[in-house]
Amino acid sequence: MFIDAADDAATYPASSLLGMTCASDSVLELQFKSSIGGGVGAEHDSVHLAITADTEKAVMSEIARAINGQRNTDDGLLVIADDVNSIYLHANITGCDINLDT
Repeated sequence: MFIDAADDAATYPASSLLGMTCASDSVLELQFKSSIGGGVGAEHDSVHLAITADTEKAVMSEIARAINGQRNTDDGLLVIADDVNSIYLHANITGCDINLDT
């Protein structure tokens, strides 16, 4: 689950995660299959995680461990970034931005 503002949240099944990319020193991009039923090809949703510079390996590893069930979840829901309540899966995640396929 990702929450970047009041009434702005997204949740994806782990099977929809296409990949994680270090977009810059302090941004990790997670790409998911489109939540609005986009076609095939480049259509996807993305979540940009603001992270402490150069901590992408640690953050990606923690996300992978959590997806693989090596970390407790809240009723089966894995909260990766909740900007409203300042809850983050890893201490080096500082925020998120949800971008839906259009």
